[in-house]
Amino acid sequence: MGTLISVLLLVGGLVIGMPIPYAFGGAVLWITYFFDFSSSTLLASGYTQINSTILLAIPLFVLAGKVMEKGRIGDALIGLVERFVGRLKSGLGAVAVITSAVFGSISGSASATLSCIGALMEPRMTKAGYSKGYTAALLAAACPLGLLIPPSSAQVLYAWSSGTSVLACFTATIVPGLILVALLCTVNAVMCRKFDIVQVPKESFSDWGHNTIKATWRAIPAMIMPIIILGGIYGGIMTATEAAAISVAYAIPCGIFMYKGLKGDGLRTALTESSCTTGVIMVMFFMVMIFSKLLTMQNIPAQIAQTLLSITDNKYLILLMVNIFMIIIGMLMDDTSGILLSTPILLPIVTGIGIHPVHFAAILGVNLGMGNITPPTAPMLYLSGRVCGAKINKMLKPTMIFIIFAWIPTLLLTTYLPAIATFLPKMLLPNLF
Repeated sequence: MGTLISVLLLVGGLVIGMPIPYAFGGAVLWITYFFDFSSSTLLASGYTQINSTILLAIPLFVLAGKVMEKGRIGDALIGLVERFVGRLKSGLGAVAVITSAVFGSISGSASATLSCIGALMEPRMTKAGYSKGYTAALLAAACPLGLLIPPSSAQVLYAWSSGTSVLACFTATIVPGLILVALLCTVNAVMCRKFDIVQVPKESFSDWGHNTIKATWRAIPAMIMPIIILGGIYGGIMTATEAAAISVAYAIPCGIFMYKGLKGDGLRTALTESSCTTGVIMVMFFMVMIFSKLLTMQNIPAQIAQTLLSITDNKYLILLMVNIFMIIIGMLMDDTSGILLSTPILLPIVTGIGIHPVHFAAILGVNLGMGNITPPTAPMLYLSGRVCGAKINKMLKPTMIFIIFAWIPTLLLTTYLPAIATFLPKMLLPNLF
């Protein structure tokens, strides 16, 4: 009974808009009081769990994302992608999707991707004839690509909390991420037929080549960043934490000297905002890990598994119910807290029915990303509305179309075709399987 009330307090707090650390803190206080647990033991346990070197990658990736946002690095990426697909009628929408994937591969954050790419793409798309509601819906649907295209800070968290290889988790989400990019671009192309899009004026082949070379040259410093990070990690030269530190060391001079976006207060603003974000994340880590430990001490994961098996022993139906649970989690909270809460509860259940933890990394990423944009309590959907100045009621119809025809097929393929998630990890890390 005490555990049920604590879960209800958590869900109620999240629904009414309480800050996530406070919602988890309230649930922790209640369950600690009800079961008379030792607070000093729980505090020590929470500290021990977050005292991990790999978690240093999170604030460093957060800082790298902020530096990219303030340093106009995203603008260079948009300019390059626009040279290749921007001339199609649906080109600007494809630019928004592809740039979100590229930016997300560096920042590793859905919110950072949406804040940066949304602020840059919304004026261009509105001027070209896209409605604000559609633009905001498309950007919201594309921003969770930061959860899938590596290096993703969300996958660093999953690897840490599940004891899985970070490299394996990174590679597990690449193919699902590329499938989602292709589906979002396809759905966008179909939907753009009804819009009166102002297309980019045609230019001669020589002018196109000249301008493309200029855009490529300008974007090279930005494109080198993911090459350094991923090449270092996949090549075994550096860990994810070291790669995150190098990404910061590389992004700051790029933003100052090459793209000139960090001059004046730009760098100070990036440092201040990333510090505030990191502080909130670490407090949230602390509370979520204590809450997860309390649930484990109450044997909640085993009880959930037993309940599911009492309903059905069919592996595919259990996976369907797990997916629904994760989507609901993604609707209520951000990707970070969703991963920290879901992993200790659901990982024993899915491994018990034969799902490999590396496969589950991709399932978790797609589910939480979809939950983040699924109404009625979709955090990324509301953030996109604020960034683009769009009304939520104008965003709902296109958002549901993107969910039905892009996100759900990606989710089903990732869940029920394990090779999509495990093909690359098996090639790079065969000893894990």
